[in-house]
Amino acid sequence: MKKYYATHLVKSEDLNHHGTLFAARTASWFVESAFIAAACEHGDPSEIVCRNIHGMSFRTPVRNGSVVRFTSRVVHTGSTSLMVHVEVSDELTGQLAVDGYLTFVTVYKETGEKHPHGIVLDEPEDAHEVAEREGAQRLRAGL
Repeated sequence: MKKYYATHLVKSEDLNHHGTLFAARTASWFVESAFIAAACEHGDPSEIVCRNIHGMSFRTPVRNGSVVRFTSRVVHTGSTSLMVHVEVSDELTGQLAVDGYLTFVTVYKETGEKHPHGIVLDEPEDAHEVAEREGAQRLRAGL
């Protein structure tokens, strides 16, 4: 599936008491980035709602002045659900800072009831995408 990108400059108002990127700010950008991937793949943002944040694993601190890139891609589809994998990396060094998965569902905007989206995953582009999809399968299996 296609990758979607969002880039943010980490500023002083984005920091916690340790002087690193605040988890809540990261979560906001994280969900937004995943939503972009789900909404673009579906085609109608008004029919996409977040169902579950499966986790954000912080790998390394992000400092003030860093430029972070959020890379999101749909890695699993059910009949009404879309699971998105997000990686956050330092744009200048390429170092992975955060990653995790989120699930969205498609709903009728008038009623909020779930409905099928018809999205089918294409063949993985590379080993990295295969690993992302395997991670989604492990989450779904409860491993």
